[in-house]
Amino acid sequence: MLVQREDKEGVATITLDRPEKLNAISIPLMVDLRTHIDSIAGDPSVACVVLTGAGRSFCAGHDLESIATGEKAPSRHFEPETIDALEALPMPTIAKIRGHCFTGGLELALGCDLLVAADDAQLGDTHGQWGLAPIWGMSVRLPERIGVSRAKELMFTSRRISGSQAAELGLVDRAIPADDLDATVNELATEIAANSRGTNRIAKALIASHTGRSRTDALLIERTAPFGMPEDRAERMAPKKRPGGKSR
Repeated sequence: MLVQREDKEGVATITLDRPEKLNAISIPLMVDLRTHIDSIAGDPSVACVVLTGAGRSFCAGHDLESIATGEKAPSRHFEPETIDALEALPMPTIAKIRGHCFTGGLELALGCDLLVAADDAQLGDTHGQWGLAPIWGMSVRLPERIGVSRAKELMFTSRRISGSQAAELGLVDRAIPADDLDATVNELATEIAANSRGTNRIAKALIASHTGRSRTDALLIERTAPFGMPEDRAERMAPKKRPGGKSR
């Protein structure tokens, strides 16, 4: 398997595992990733997903050798649909980024809800450097993250920026010293997993449902509770006994 999954206390960590290739995306890697995503989508034990890369990089982008050799995906739009499936996971997702995060790798990261990077990571869209056109969502998700003009500048120049610069632009949510990246993401994932899984799933579904709607319509939809209420609502709202017998 070119993608590994490890579950611990409600957090599923998905690791791209081609460290010798800086986790560059090949068709077999994307097939393995899709298998894990589809499995996690229906797994009620998973409260949070962390997507990361083995070794010193998150993902250096699409494996150019696989493009040159004409590797065929299972279907025409398999790769972008896999990123769509990542984005559509019902539970919160975190991209943990160190080292390289270029082009296809950045498109993968942008499919996650939260992006946390090492301050010395390198991020960028290099389609223009290689004479390629974005078809995995870059032209949609990057402007959504950082605004149209900033996205255009990064796309037009193929510029690489550091994790710290990415945080300043809003491309990543946090930039952390590399030595602290694992601990910071673990803490964030644990904090998310401690919350109601039902609430987090409903909140994510509500936010996604607002896309393309007016603010007024989005507010009206929210108050109808279209996704119901969390299954653990009653349990979490039940009075808790303090030492000494008092409730709180």
